[in-house]
Amino acid sequence: MRLRRRLIGVIGSSVGTPEQIYLARAVGRLIAQRDAVLVCGGMTGVMQAAAQGAQEAGALTIGILPGANAAESPPNEFIEIPLFTGLREARNYLIASVCEGLIAIGGGYGTLSEIALALRLGKPLVLLHSWQFQIEGELLSVPTADTAEEAVERLWATLG
Repeated sequence: MRLRRRLIGVIGSSVGTPEQIYLARAVGRLIAQRDAVLVCGGMTGVMQAAAQGAQEAGALTIGILPGANAAESPPNEFIEIPLFTGLREARNYLIASVCEGLIAIGGGYGTLSEIALALRLGKPLVLLHSWQFQIEGELLSVPTADTAEEAVERLWATLG
């Protein structure tokens, strides 16, 4: 029996395509249904959609923000606990390190850095319509998913 709730990260673009926004909101809802806490960068786009889905389904939402205060980096309206770091891009390390597992949805270079940090830290990670990695002609074996349900299911399978 688990005595504490899991911290699950959703990482992705601050803009996001309509499909990514839809997927992020669904992922957030599914994370909430598993009684986990959603952790994200606390800003707009994929982060906002994931937090919205999680909050609407009753989950606690935490945003790890780049600025030192709300004036520098206003959290989106679905973040219940904003953590202002003043670390700018370095906050990506915090996001990767505090989460038990992460789901990447789409994303740009900031998301890529969070993915790399999660892999470096050995954190379970699922890529949902996100980056693909090939080194010296070989595809890295990072789990991928095509749907929100599949992404959450695969992440939980790796969490044990």
